[in-house]
Amino acid sequence: MSLSRNYHSFHLVDPSIWPFFTSIWAGLMAYGTVQYMHNSIGIISLIAFFHLLFALTGWWRDVISESFIYHTKAVQRGLRLGFILFIVSEVMFFFGFFWAFLHSSVAPSVFIGCQWPPKGIVTFNPWTVPLANTLILLLSGASITWAHHAILEGKRVEAHNALSFTVSLAFLFTLLQYIEYKEAAFSISDSVYGSSFFMMTGFHGFHVIIGTIFILVCTFRNLFKHFEPDHHLGFEAAAWYWHFVDVVWLFLFILVYWWGGLSFVNDSSFSSILAF
Repeated sequence: MSLSRNYHSFHLVDPSIWPFFTSIWAGLMAYGTVQYMHNSIGIISLIAFFHLLFALTGWWRDVISESFIYHTKAVQRGLRLGFILFIVSEVMFFFGFFWAFLHSSVAPSVFIGCQWPPKGIVTFNPWTVPLANTLILLLSGASITWAHHAILEGKRVEAHNALSFTVSLAFLFTLLQYIEYKEAAFSISDSVYGSSFFMMTGFHGFHVIIGTIFILVCTFRNLFKHFEPDHHLGFEAAAWYWHFVDVVWLFLFILVYWWGGLSFVNDSSFSSILAF
């Protein structure tokens, strides 16, 4: 006796060609990029990139189509749990960078002049662009929450306005981060401070770009009426991801821009505090 695929409430995905083609084109793009870095023609990487976009578009289209049919309550609970675990893994990722920064700043070694920031490093003023970016991200967190409430109430136009406002703030944040990098008085190769600073803020900026794309896709999906008050898991994932980006930036602002920019000389009084 054959069982119907609707016999249970869990989603077994249909066979798909998109993962295979995505892996092929992603591998060719990586190969072409390496060849381009060795002074070869980058046409292979360019062709693979556009084919990869085509494969991903087809894959994501199928995922969206399946979500309307197979994303039952049980499936949604599992997907929420999986995304929460993904965010936890991202927290651990940034925790490693924060640990490296604090380890170097609390006990500065003789190789960086026994002081923090290291000798010769001119840090950013935290009350200029960093503070502006903090306010921008906090405002964007409020606007995406506004969008969530609008979706719950079935107000598509209001949700669209809130999502568009969030995307605009995200682009503004990235622009200010780029300007800050251009005006930096140090580089990633300037001691452990430069390395840890650009690794943390750079990876956070990368997450902001990913989150911006995530929310932009949700903006278009809202226009196509993909979200209902009781069925908008894709938006929930984007909102959670964006709130995670906000929280990480708050830690970056406090620990890196403000506290990490203070001058800590490894004198006897400071050493006694560390010993305590």
